[in-house]
Amino acid sequence: MTNVPQGFEPHFRQSPVTTPWEPLYSRQDEEGVAIGFRLGEPHCNSRGSLHGGVIAALADNAMGLSYVSAHRRIYGEGSGAVTVSLNVDYVAAARIGQWIAIEPRIVKAGRSMGFVEAIIRADDAIIARASATFRMPTVK
Repeated sequence: MTNVPQGFEPHFRQSPVTTPWEPLYSRQDEEGVAIGFRLGEPHCNSRGSLHGGVIAALADNAMGLSYVSAHRRIYGEGSGAVTVSLNVDYVAAARIGQWIAIEPRIVKAGRSMGFVEAIIRADDAIIARASATFRMPTVK
């Protein structure tokens, strides 16, 4: 791992939708699960900047994993949350070579519903913000 900020390790959760965007990295702490990556061509739109869909998908991933982590810590259970709503506000563009970090924060981790927000940065500049509501499926 070169050029990866301290605390980030290879992302522990892979899926078919994120495979083309590897390598992805994550950092877990009490605030949640941050996701980071070095912006490359597979993440870009036709204008050479970070695609909004990549931001939305990875913000959803980081915020959902953060809610599940908080749910387990608080209630001792929880295996996977379902996204109920997702909002993303795009503030600025990011260019190839920048470090992109999605930094979530739990707003409320209820037993059945969770609310999470995130700031998305390119290097140190804010490029987007996101918020989401998640539902924790009940196990019978």
